[in-house]
Amino acid sequence: MKLLVLFYSTYGHTYQMAEAVAEGARRVNGTEVVLRRAPETLSQEVLEKQGAVEAQKAFAHIPEAAVDELADYDAIIFGTPTRYGNMIGQMSEFLATTGKLWSEGALVGKVGGVFTSSATQHGGQESTILNFHTSLLHLGLIIVGLPYSFQGQMTLDEITGGSPYGASTIAGGQGQRQPSENELNGARYQGEHTAKIAKKLAS
Repeated sequence: MKLLVLFYSTYGHTYQMAEAVAEGARRVNGTEVVLRRAPETLSQEVLEKQGAVEAQKAFAHIPEAAVDELADYDAIIFGTPTRYGNMIGQMSEFLATTGKLWSEGALVGKVGGVFTSSATQHGGQESTILNFHTSLLHLGLIIVGLPYSFQGQMTLDEITGGSPYGASTIAGGQGQRQPSENELNGARYQGEHTAKIAKKLAS
């Protein structure tokens, strides 16, 4: 069973979550996990002005995704920062190139899920995931979230991301906050949970 973790990260927070999702998926025997980045659409000059160039060096070794390869996987878990309660433009543009896959029904019946990051606690994490789910449904994927069996999303001991819709993290207004262990555990749980379901469907 092959599982793809496809993410876009500006300052590294979503990348850290992607690695945790992949770690969780690898716990399921027989699962081959691949990480890919959504292609960058901004110029180097703009990235430098955003202060993102240095942070992106941490995951520059991960290849950019090719849209045709999505059909090769049994499950795809997408990771995106929030932008005004929706996915970031780079991810949106990548999904806009899946028309051929949609017309061929190439992703129908595969398993999909979403995780995210936002600057603030109520910065659109849930709406970003739910809006992303609309695209997955149009492509025919079976959506898997983060069930309440991951009880870390119910903690009152700390400010934390995570909802039944998917794992998430809070980055802070200047990107100063890194994913907490609870948030990373939520990402690991989502990866493992998704892989288990995809494995059952593939058997």
